Amino acid sequence: MEIISFGLVSSLAVAIILVVILAKAVKFVPQNRAFVVERFGKYTRTLEAGLNFLNPFFDRVAYNRTLKEQAVDVPSQGAITRDNISLIVDGVLYLKVLDPYKASYGVDDYVYAVTQLAQTTMRSEIGKIELDKTFEEREALNNNIVSQINEAAGPWGVMVLRYEIKDIEPPRTVLDAMERQMKAEREKRAAILESEGDRQSSINVAEGEKQARVLKAEAEKAEQILKAEGEANAIIAVAEAKAEALNKVGAAANTEDGQKAVQLDLAEQAISAKQAIARDSSVVLLSDSQTNASNVVAEAMTIVNRLNDVNQKG
Repeated sequence: MEIISFGLVSSLAVAIILVVILAKAVKFVPQNRAFVVERFGKYTRTLEAGLNFLNPFFDRVAYNRTLKEQAVDVPSQGAITRDNISLIVDGVLYLKVLDPYKASYGVDDYVYAVTQLAQTTMRSEIGKIELDKTFEEREALNNNIVSQINEAAGPWGVMVLRYEIKDIEPPRTVLDAMERQMKAEREKRAAILESEGDRQSSINVAEGEKQARVLKAEAEKAEQILKAEGEANAIIAVAEAKAEALNKVGAAANTEDGQKAVQLDLAEQAISAKQAIARDSSVVLLSDSQTNASNVVAEAMTIVNRLNDVNQKG
């Protein structure tokens, strides 16, 4: 019985040893992780994701590194701008391990090292710009910090993907001054907008008055043109009527009865002329043959010409 029990215990012990050895020899590496293996304290290889085998007696996993992107908080710190304004600045950086070997042997604690580097770089970059620019050029400031950190962190096998400044806190006095400045700027913009509104209103009123005067002048011009056209048409109509009357008179005078009518009219004018001459005490010599119609007409023409000469001299 003792021999059987001893054999059973020995087999069980061997089985346990084999299980332990197998457990230490087989390594399952998760996704986005890397195991750094050492043999007798010296780096041998890096195990990637999946099933891997080790020498259980000589190899050991010295470092277990994550290959995922990590967000690291950068503590608040003081910084002085170019115009000697003290600020309290904090931020957050996003980094990723690219080389597990360098991240394990290039630096003792890469997270702490990168955080300290980010703080010193941020102080240096803020010291290059003035207070107003820290708010306006925050994106450029972040890019400059990332560039300088990556340049220094290359031997550590770490790359900073981006850096974000979370908060910039100036002193209370500076905040009050900035608030007053912003208020003055808003009031200035309001005054400018109000003056622009008044100016535009005045321009609109002037334009309206100008358009009214132009329309009024055009209306008066059109009225005068229409009035002139009406007067011209009236004059033309009167002239045409007179011409038509003269044509009719001339046509009638060209007949025998018309000649008699003309002689009668001339005789009447001669008699009127004699009366006028008599009133003016003028002397006119007449022929003896006054009874002849032609003589009367001739005398009438003489009297008429005489009166015209007198009127022209007068």
